[in-house]
Order: sequence, then structure tokens, then C-alpha cells
Amino acid sequence: MDIVVRGRNVEVPDHYRQHVADTLARVERYAHHILRADVELYHEKNPRQSDICQRVEITCRVKGPVVRAEACAADFYKALDLAVERLERRFRQAADRRRIHHGRHTPKSVAVATGALADALPTGGLAMADVLEEDGLPDGPGQVVREKEHPAKPMTIDQALFEMELVGHDFFLFADADSGRPSVVYRRHGYDYGVIRLVE
Repeated sequence: MDIVVRGRNVEVPDHYRQHVADTLARVERYAHHILRADVELYHEKNPRQSDICQRVEITCRVKGPVVRAEACAADFYKALDLAVERLERRFRQAADRRRIHHGRHTPKSVAVATGALADALPTGGLAMADVLEEDGLPDGPGQVVREKEHPAKPMTIDQALFEMELVGHDFFLFADADSGRPSVVYRRHGYDYGVIRLVE
């Protein structure tokens, strides 16, 4: 596995690079197919956040979907340990998912479980103002600080949820294989998920 360690606003010493390589070796027992791991270190300069001022982001490029984890702590060593624990958990969950017995014990699919949500959504769709009001966020103009593009390979809702869990986000944008429409799966409270679909 290729390991690239970069620092944003911070110098990365050689002994820490070696520590990263040794720590990431633990992950290979769950995923032998990691092609490359990008590790990014970031130091938060705000003195009020001194207990979580060091952030480590790990992005693993594999043959399938990208697997990502991040963590914050008072020092980079602890942040790395926390991020690697999350990474191991995601790879373990992916391995467990591949081992699910498909027979009469097959769990109910997410598409079936969330089928009633489509009927419950208002006919006019979900306006961003409603979301902002519900979350109690300010309604003033924001600032776009990052843009991303990713290929829109059609996939099922189950696959989209799987990839959302692997990257560790609360939502995942995808092209629905059944309808062909742009859709978003997102995490609700507890273990519940929701689906938002664009319509013409």
C-alpha cells in the first residue's frame, strides 16, 4: 500500500510518517486490497479548541468505493489512533456485509424499509428553507468553501447507503439505478435513513 502523508499548515517529521505507516499496517488485516492511503494533518489555530486542535483525515483508495475516516484530538498521535479505529470499523462492516447469508434470513432491504417515506413526503418537495428552519441554522447567505465532483454510476439505494457508510458522511448523492433520477440518501436519528429524489 502506498502511503502519502501531507500537512496543511504543519510540518510532518519523518518519525511521524513512520508511525503512520506502522499504524496503518493494522488496517491491512481487514482490507488487503488498499492501493493507496492519503493521510492529511491539519492544525486548528483557534486556542479555544486546544483539546481538538489536531485533525487527521485518512482516505483509502481501493478497487471499490473510497473509504474515509477522520478524527480530532489534542495531539496528532491520538487523532491518528482514533481515525484508524474508525477506518478499521468501516472495513470490518464492509467485510461483514459481504458475508451476509442470502437465504431465508436475508435482512429486509433498505428500499423496502423506506418505501413508505416516498408517500410521506410533501407533494411540493423539500425546500431548503424548510431544512434550514428545521435545523435552526441561520438563514443568511453562506460561503462555498469546497466543491467536489464524482462519477454518477447508477446504483441501488442499498449500494448508496453502503458507500455513505464507507466514507463516513451523513448523506450520499447518487444516480438511482431504478428511476435514473438524482437522489440523496441521508442519515436520520438512530439507525434510520431517508431518501430525497429530484423530480421534473
